[in-house]
Amino acid sequence: MKIWQNIAIVVALVAINLLVHRFVVRWDMTNDHRYSIAPTTQALLQQLDAPLQITILLDGELNAGFQRLQRATVELIEELEAEIGNRKSGIGYRVSAEDIPQGLPPTVIHERTHKGQTAQTTVYPFALVTYKGKTAVVELLRNNRGLSGEENLNHSIENLEFAFVEAIHSLTREKVEKIAFLEGHGELSEREVYDLSQALSRYYQIDRGTLGNETGVLDAYKAVIIADPQRPFSETDKYILDQYLMQGGSILWVLNGVRFSDETLSQSGTTPVIPLDLNLSDMLFRYGVRVNPALVQDMQCLPMPVDVSSDPQQPNWQPMPWTYAPLLLTSQASPITRNLMQVSATMASCIDLVGGDDGLHKTILLATSSASKMTTTPAEVDLSMMSGEEEDFQYAFIPVAASIEGVFPSLYAHLLPPEEVILHAPLRKQSEKTKQVLVAAGSSIRNEWQQGQPLPLGYDRYTQTQFGNRDFMVNAVLYLTDDMGWMSLRQKQLTLRLLNDQRARDARIGAQVISIIVPLCILAIVGTTVILIRKKRYTNQR
Repeated sequence: MKIWQNIAIVVALVAINLLVHRFVVRWDMTNDHRYSIAPTTQALLQQLDAPLQITILLDGELNAGFQRLQRATVELIEELEAEIGNRKSGIGYRVSAEDIPQGLPPTVIHERTHKGQTAQTTVYPFALVTYKGKTAVVELLRNNRGLSGEENLNHSIENLEFAFVEAIHSLTREKVEKIAFLEGHGELSEREVYDLSQALSRYYQIDRGTLGNETGVLDAYKAVIIADPQRPFSETDKYILDQYLMQGGSILWVLNGVRFSDETLSQSGTTPVIPLDLNLSDMLFRYGVRVNPALVQDMQCLPMPVDVSSDPQQPNWQPMPWTYAPLLLTSQASPITRNLMQVSATMASCIDLVGGDDGLHKTILLATSSASKMTTTPAEVDLSMMSGEEEDFQYAFIPVAASIEGVFPSLYAHLLPPEEVILHAPLRKQSEKTKQVLVAAGSSIRNEWQQGQPLPLGYDRYTQTQFGNRDFMVNAVLYLTDDMGWMSLRQKQLTLRLLNDQRARDARIGAQVISIIVPLCILAIVGTTVILIRKKRYTNQR
């Protein structure tokens, strides 16, 4: 009987061992769920029918921070691998910087050692994801100017899951969705939105065109971008846009509330500023937002070179704060703007969220700093009054951009359609659940050109600084077209627990002494005690 019991125990142990290897069970017991995979990621992985190959290029002589980023990347890939399990669509990965594709910019790390010496290291914070012969590049490092290295690395780790999901989705999609830039109202030209178009072409087919007078012309597009129009919209245009929204379409509005002339300002040093009537006020108000015909000024702004010399033969160009070029703060409450750099703009307007309890979810995306002011129009902007008096900047966090999500009422719910419209479907008085983003700064979407080459969107030539305009606009379009909730991955938040470097260096010797001497002392005490006890015991036995 005892033999059969032993055999049963052995069989049970073998069965348990096989089950453990066959079914992997993982528990994430961290407070911030840093080892958990989102349901949207799990759903995407279940769609894979071929192996993924991932090469992590972040390798070599790395400091502690980049070692943490590398380790977090490997851990995420292992979590993805565990989620896929033993299906044929597994994940293979390696860490190597041997074969780096051309065009990937390296990151140079300058740091000072504890001995005061300067060390320089070149790394490639990227990963390559390959699926069915196609390869996508994943950017591992998020570098936000103004944050510490530890904070940037922490934000990079928070963004890892979204970055890999974005790459896998781009490789596995079977249909390329379409978006459209609207024309016909003095919107920015293809040249002026070239950099944004290039960035968006990674995800979408991009078209441009006018509306015409037939409803349904926009139905094939996931989102429509209206980039800084200068002429009023007709009632026919508004009806077509309204019904496109009612069908579940999404719109990115980039509008100015005022009209001004850059050319006049550069030539004469002044420009009149008047309200810009685009005939959209009633429509936007119906959707829960209003663009005010006012200019925002901010003490947190871009500088402008000004000749302060009294001798025109010997100019002396000095940087002066240009308060009409605010550096807009980004909200941490939205996946569009979380962990983004400031967004640059010139001659921006402000917005109001209206409608009260209308069931729409509204989130402020961009706002001025805590030292701001508003200039109502009509007015005049004068370069000779660059900064103004500091005590005049008494406003704080004036909203400039917002997202609105929910079920929108139609502007034409109680109105007749315009006579010129050719109807292909009956009027819808209420929309499907959808989204809109409104930015009251036309300059925020426009890229500049230099020597025949387009500059990156958000790049300031004078300070040679890249701001977050491109990421903001791309994220806004991704948010508008996101039906699966992948953008929510950008809201992952990890608690940053930092050591006090100075205190750690000061306590280093003491900690080393304690960690070496104390265990030896404990071992000596225990050994001596055992020897004395044994000696006493055997002495008594004699």
